[in-house]
Parts: sequence; structure tokens; C-alpha cells
Amino acid sequence: MPSAYIIANVTVTNPEQYEQYKKLSSIAMQAHGAEVCVRGGKIEVLEGDWTPGRIVVLKFPSMEQARAFNESAEYEAARQSRQGIAVMRMVLVEGV
Repeated sequence: MPSAYIIANVTVTNPEQYEQYKKLSSIAMQAHGAEVCVRGGKIEVLEGDWTPGRIVVLKFPSMEQARAFNESAEYEAARQSRQGIAVMRMVLVEGV
């Protein structure tokens, strides 16, 4: 079964309040077996005109587990805490 990745590009507009989202999303990640591959960190654009704000990459054992994380009560609490303090762009990608 192929792995699955959630890849997010986040534009944080209120860094202080975003800390609460990070705490709640960490709880959801732990509850659903996410492996954190990237969470913030330095970004260097190699090609194109993409200028992401904050990149997050989570690895899951399957697409189903990644969807379960995204649809969970734990992540919904995190999502609610993020309202008005960040713009989230997120995709689910099947991996190898």
C-alpha cells in the first residue's frame, strides 16, 4: 500500500495566535499516526515563481489514514483555532 502525504502551504497572519493552532494540530497528528517530515524551516525557491510562506509535509501510512486525520474531531478543533489567523492551502498526495 502506498504512503500518503499531506502538503500544506500556510500564510500566517497572526504568529502569536498561530501557536495555539500548532499545539492542537500536533495533538491531531499524534492521534492519527502522522510522521512530520517538514514543519516550517528555511525555504529556498529553486525554480519558478512560487513563494510559499510556511510549508508542512506530513506522511501517513495510507490515503485513508490521511483523510481520517483531516476529517477528525482533533483536527477540526485545530482548524477552528486557525480561523482568521492563517490562510491554509493543503493537498493530499499518494506517495510511494
